[in-house]
Amino acid sequence: MGAAKIWNAMEIAEVAGEGSNSEIPHSSLIVDHTLSLPHMKPRIVELCKDLFKNWSNKDESDFSIETVSGGITNLLLKVSIKEDNGNTMNMTLRLYGPNTEYVINRERELQAIQYLSAAGFGAKLLGVFGNGMVQSFIHARTLGPLDMRKPDLAAKIAKQLRKFHQVEVPGSKEPQLWNDIFKFFKQASNLKFDDNEKCKKYETVNFKEIHAELVKLKDLTGRLNAPVVFAHNDLLSGNLMLNDDEEKLYFIDFEYGSYSYRGFDIGNHFNEYAGYDCDYSLYPKRDEQYHFFKHYLKPDKPEEVSEKDLEELYIETNCYMLASHMYWALWALIQAKMSPIDFDYLGYFFLRYDEFKRQKEKCLSLAESYLSKNDSG
Repeated sequence: MGAAKIWNAMEIAEVAGEGSNSEIPHSSLIVDHTLSLPHMKPRIVELCKDLFKNWSNKDESDFSIETVSGGITNLLLKVSIKEDNGNTMNMTLRLYGPNTEYVINRERELQAIQYLSAAGFGAKLLGVFGNGMVQSFIHARTLGPLDMRKPDLAAKIAKQLRKFHQVEVPGSKEPQLWNDIFKFFKQASNLKFDDNEKCKKYETVNFKEIHAELVKLKDLTGRLNAPVVFAHNDLLSGNLMLNDDEEKLYFIDFEYGSYSYRGFDIGNHFNEYAGYDCDYSLYPKRDEQYHFFKHYLKPDKPEEVSEKDLEELYIETNCYMLASHMYWALWALIQAKMSPIDFDYLGYFFLRYDEFKRQKEKCLSLAESYLSKNDSG
C-alpha cells in the first residue's frame, strides 16, 4: 500500500481550527519515531521553535524530553521548557505510529478535539505537525485495567461518559461503526504477507464466515434502536487518567472518536476490563454492569433507575460488545500487515474473534427474546 502518508499539517490545522476562534500553530516538520530519545531531542526542539515563535531563540538546554507511554499506535512524550521567568512549561507531544492512517481518520480526530476540549475533555490542542500533535500536559496517573472495576471509579467513569456523550461535534451525525467495520473488513480480507508464518496463520481466517456474522450482527443491533452519540470508541484503561489529589478523571486520545451507538462505547469499555492479556473472565458481571448503568443513566439519582431501563441498556451493551470484538479483530489483521511495532497482532485477532464466537449465542439469544417480548408487549 506504499509508504506511510504524511499528513498535510497545514490543511489539518485549518480543519481542526474550524469553528474555534484560535488559529492552531502548524508545522510541516516530521519527527522520526524510530530515533532514540537523545537523537530525537534536536528534532523536537526544532519543531517547538517552528510551532511556537516565542521560543525561537531558546537554547536546546532549555528543553527536556521524557517518554510518557508508547501505545500500540502512538508514542507520547513529555516536553518541558524552561521559560525566561524561571517557570517550566510542560506539554505532551504525540507521535502517530507509522501507517496508522489506514485505521484512523486524523482529520475527524483533530476536528473533534476542538469541541471535546472546549467541553472540558482531554488535553487542549496546542499545535499540529507532519506526523503528530502537541497538547497541554495533564497532571494525572494513567489507570490500570483493575482500577476500572473499582465501584467508585466505575461510577465516576460512567458519569463522565454520559457527559462525553452529550457533546455536540459538528458535521454528519451518521453513526460510523458499521462503515468502519466493513471498511476494515475489505482491507483485512485483501492482505498479502511476505512472512511465511504470518501467511499460514492468515490463510486460516474464514472471511466468508466473518462477513456472514457481521451482516447478522448489524441486522440484530439495528433492531435495538440504540441512541447515536459522539463516542470515544477506545475507552481502555490507558486512555483514562486520574488526578488523585483533585479526584479529577480525564478521558484522553480521541483517535477513534466518531458518532456511533451508545451501547458500543459502553460494551467496548467493558471488554477492556480484560486488560492487555485479554483475560475475559474479568468481563463485568451483570450486577457490576448495572452499577455502571445506574450512574450513567441518572448520575444524580442512580438508585432511581428503573429495572426496565437497566435491562434495555444491558441488552444493548452486550450486543454491541460483540461488535467491539469484531472491530478490533479486523483492526488487528490490518495492523499485522501495516504496523512495524513488535506485537503479535495476528494472535490478537484470534483472541478477539474466538471470544466473539464464545459469547455470540448467549448474547444474541438474550437479545432475540428481549425483542420478541417487547414486540408482543
